[in-house]
Amino acid sequence: MRLSPERGSPARWRQVLLPFLLSFFRGALPDQIRYSVPEELAKNSVVGNLAKDLGLSVRDLPVRKLRVSAEKKYFTVDPDSGDLLVSDRIDREQICGKKPVCILDFDAVTEKPLNIFQVAVVVQDINDNIPLFKQRKIDLKIVESTKPGKSFALDPALDSDAGPNSLQRYLLNDNEYFDLVEKQTPDGRKYPELILKHSLDREEQNFHELILTAVDGGDPPQSGTTQIQIQVTDANDNPPVFSQDLYRVSLQEGVPPGFSVLTVTATDQDEGINSEVTYSFHNVDEQVERFFNLDKRTGEITTKDNFDFEIANSYTLSIEAKDPGDLVAHCSIQVEILDENDCAPEVIVTSVLTPLPEDSPPGTVIALIKIRDRDSGENGEVFCRILGNTEFTLKSYSKNYYKLVTHGALDREQTPEYNVTITATDRGKPPLSSSTTITLHITDVNDNAPVFQQSAYLVHVPENNPPGASIAQVSASDPDLGPNSLISYSIVASDLEPQALSSYVSLNAQSGVVFAQRAFDHEHLRAFQLTLQARDQGSPALSTNVSLRVLVTDRNDNPPRVLYPALGPDGSALFDTVPRAAQPGYLVTKVVAVDADSGHNAWLSYHVLQASEPGLFSLGLRTGEVRTARALGERDAVRQRLLVAVRDGGQPPLSATATLLLVFADSLQEALPDLSERPTPSDPQAELQFYLVVALALISVLFLLAVILAVALRLRRSSSAAAWGCFQPGLSSKSGPGVLPNYSEGTLPYSYNLCVASQSAKTEFNILNVTPAVAPPQDLLCKDVSWEPNTNHGDGEGLFDSDTVLKTRQVPGRSLVPASLSHVQQGIRTL
Repeated sequence: MRLSPERGSPARWRQVLLPFLLSFFRGALPDQIRYSVPEELAKNSVVGNLAKDLGLSVRDLPVRKLRVSAEKKYFTVDPDSGDLLVSDRIDREQICGKKPVCILDFDAVTEKPLNIFQVAVVVQDINDNIPLFKQRKIDLKIVESTKPGKSFALDPALDSDAGPNSLQRYLLNDNEYFDLVEKQTPDGRKYPELILKHSLDREEQNFHELILTAVDGGDPPQSGTTQIQIQVTDANDNPPVFSQDLYRVSLQEGVPPGFSVLTVTATDQDEGINSEVTYSFHNVDEQVERFFNLDKRTGEITTKDNFDFEIANSYTLSIEAKDPGDLVAHCSIQVEILDENDCAPEVIVTSVLTPLPEDSPPGTVIALIKIRDRDSGENGEVFCRILGNTEFTLKSYSKNYYKLVTHGALDREQTPEYNVTITATDRGKPPLSSSTTITLHITDVNDNAPVFQQSAYLVHVPENNPPGASIAQVSASDPDLGPNSLISYSIVASDLEPQALSSYVSLNAQSGVVFAQRAFDHEHLRAFQLTLQARDQGSPALSTNVSLRVLVTDRNDNPPRVLYPALGPDGSALFDTVPRAAQPGYLVTKVVAVDADSGHNAWLSYHVLQASEPGLFSLGLRTGEVRTARALGERDAVRQRLLVAVRDGGQPPLSATATLLLVFADSLQEALPDLSERPTPSDPQAELQFYLVVALALISVLFLLAVILAVALRLRRSSSAAAWGCFQPGLSSKSGPGVLPNYSEGTLPYSYNLCVASQSAKTEFNILNVTPAVAPPQDLLCKDVSWEPNTNHGDGEGLFDSDTVLKTRQVPGRSLVPASLSHVQQGIRTL
């Protein structure tokens, strides 16, 4: 076996060009981190320390999250050491085919901050493939008339390795008739040709057997063999001839299967059966046979499968035309595939920050997006945009990379979730596009204070409400989530005293219901104001205040109270004098009343219920003034009685009554005889009241007499005192004027003066009742004046219905010394 003179030269050129190509790629990728590894490395083999080469500390790896892009499945990064490891089988022939330099490009990504580094791994070829012939045996028929120097092309051996490890040379065993030369196709593949050295003589030897060996450039080299069997046939001296040796055809990438590419034609000048030509592929690889079909009779070449420009952009077809005499001719067809925009851009989301806080500032990086288009030229130029959302924008980060960042403020309460659609469109005609949607969840922050349903609350609560009743409810809402929206209520201020606040109202912290702790009284508390606060449970907590004004509305729960005329201690009415010559309209007196209620409930009106002479006096409906309606007539009684009702405006109304006793007289001296001698016409009702009062008075007098006698007898035994003075119940025996208490609500106080005649043979007791309104400035002296009830009721009636007729008399040894006329008049009124 020997090497052809031309063998070895291309291999040596590849060995020289490979370092040059590597240096060329290194110069083209100055920013890349480059590694070189042989193919078929075991899984988890270390390629290099990527973290160290990137300048990263091993301590920072858990935070930086160093990783490689997802589209490269061959490598991974050890998270602990930062080593770049082999994660899958690397078959250079499968990845790069016949390329002289096989480089795997991928991206390394780190976070916090986000960085991308380009990494290139040069895959070195190893001699792991043996050169193989497609056929173990090659049959040739050579006409004996073939002249020396005729070449016969043989099928090449296939070696998937590249570079020095690929097929380098062919060897032919030593023989007398044939020699071997190496030829090269336009795409650089070697194929052998058999050269006839001497003329053949079928009669001398009609069969020849040769061994063809293909050897690669590995160390050690590997080889494959095939057997060539040559049959010497009879002469057929005209081989087929093609119209041209090289055909060039251009095909669009998207032509359908069955599309006619070209029809080749070879002619044979022989006649008869020797002129019949058949066509076949010669010296082609499996890719050609996959995509093209050749009609053996017509020479028409059609497509069998869809082309992909991104996989292969050209094909070389070798066609052989053979006649029945095994005379052949060869031609080549160069098929160029034209790119079409048939690959839509790919949108690859490599990193997403979600969920995203709603207080993220503008410019926050949310996602890293990679764009890839397998087309070339304008068909592979891609631009990106966001559909719809104005809160986000895309920024170019590096080649084919974009950053998705926030463009404005986010508000979870308005939009809790965003679907960001990113569309990538190429510049082909027509353009192709693809989209991907990133779902971003917005997390809540406490940026909303509670909001009350009303800016201020005003409630009306009727007085006398039951304690514990609900009087109001406030409600606030918070659009935040979780603890940020949980609201509690409290009272933070009030115009009530702090000590009294808790006894008036309470507030439920969860429901916002305000409860009354006591029954309100409009007469004591008409309104009060609270400041309520709604506070959420965020961190920090937010709060809002609102005012709640409570108006205690009045109920008609207080009847009118008559201040004038006042009743005596025994409940009898006092009298007023009217001049006999009083003209119509003369103001006699005025009924004065008050009502503790308010509003309509306190509007008082005055009405006459009974009158001795209905037409003699008039009563003001609203003023309570009693005036004479006409002059006193001859037949009119001197004493007049008016029963007045005082009503309020409540529903239902409440009322009180007052009795007015009027006496027509020009002076008190003139009025006294009238009081004792001129009885008014009897009234059956008044007469019955008089008898009842008299009976009650007699019983009271007898009881007091018994008590006084018992006390007197006891004092006489224990004391040598010669004379008795005046005693006042509830006071000490110390002499001096008694001071009467002031008027107080609900009770008209009174006092008793007990007078005893010390030198009279007859002991008499007189009781003087004095009201505060008419109390004299100084006490009456019992030793100077004695009062006795008149027991003369011969006419069946007294001065009034329950009045006591008074008279004065001289007590032996004492003189009557009245303090003044007004004092006497007041005493008479009191009685």
